[in-house]
Amino acid sequence: MELEDQWWKGQLAADIHQALKNKELKLPPYKGQSPQLNLRRYFADLISIISNSFWLCPTSRHLAVYLLDLFMDHYDVTVQQLHMVSLSCLLLASKFEDREDRVPKLETLNSLRCMSSLNLVLTKQGLLHMELLLLETFNWNLYLPTAAHFIDYYLSIAVLDGDLHDGWPMANLEKTKLYMAKYADYFLEVSLQDHVFLCFAPSLVAAACVAASRLILHLSPSWPPRLQRLTGFAWENLMPCVEKLLIAHDSDVKEANKQKCQQQQQQQQGQTVFHSSGQPATVTQYLQLPSSMHCPQKAPQAGLAAGHRSASYLGHPASGLQGPPQHGDAQPVATSLDPKPAVATRAYPVSSHYSYPAACFDR
Repeated sequence: MELEDQWWKGQLAADIHQALKNKELKLPPYKGQSPQLNLRRYFADLISIISNSFWLCPTSRHLAVYLLDLFMDHYDVTVQQLHMVSLSCLLLASKFEDREDRVPKLETLNSLRCMSSLNLVLTKQGLLHMELLLLETFNWNLYLPTAAHFIDYYLSIAVLDGDLHDGWPMANLEKTKLYMAKYADYFLEVSLQDHVFLCFAPSLVAAACVAASRLILHLSPSWPPRLQRLTGFAWENLMPCVEKLLIAHDSDVKEANKQKCQQQQQQQQGQTVFHSSGQPATVTQYLQLPSSMHCPQKAPQAGLAAGHRSASYLGHPASGLQGPPQHGDAQPVATSLDPKPAVATRAYPVSSHYSYPAACFDR
């Protein structure tokens, strides 16, 4: 959002953070009512894969997915059109958040292996029409904070000398900070993959990512007063979001262990060599103690879970993404979309509304 590099280290960091907090109070509501909601995860992964191909910053990726969520929430969009919408959201977000030289070019996009595997061809006119439709939908306002906009500010004091590891002083502060950053990024990507996290304010999700990382790393207290003052969230506020993040983490670790077990069984010609000692601590174990005493007795795996669902952590080639129904031969994507009526599905509201006219969202 036109912020200078490493703004969280500057003298205006507190003011910028407060401006972001004020802006998130005016974010549009999200109702989770898209008929294509079951495809949302696929297109979020597609955005992640392509953003990683161009080394786009995390705020570009998160803003792109958020734009996609809001657009899908208010329009009936075909699978074919969703590809165009997703890529247009990424282009708009990168133009708003990233350096100009990193904004994907049409020719480069069409040359990606994932595009050919999807039998998808983008046209300049199609992209321009879709970008214009998106801008009109959001009333030309892309100043929409996401959790990625807050995370670096919170990470600036996430680990300090006074913290304890398993009840003992930290042996290596810099290494702990490195692991903290990796786990925070991991949880940030977890939050990107499930629309249920849109029921939380972006700043709360970012704070919960830091809190979950401290739990995984056995740092105590798990939510020190300095982080409560900086973020404005008490431990009780973070609990629901932290629990969802830890459930996803446990699921990822179990999946990674399952895959490892299968590989070992193949290598040992069917002999079982998997041991239960590699299982992670459960979410209940993480959350059963008050925040001032949190220090789980049994650690999960030290590294990031290899089975994490995010494209940015899987590290697989773009061509490995398996898409929804095939589109047939390569062809330009249509951009005409019709507003849809309200759909009676579960809602995930954000406790705020637009502060500016947005007739396209009115019912």
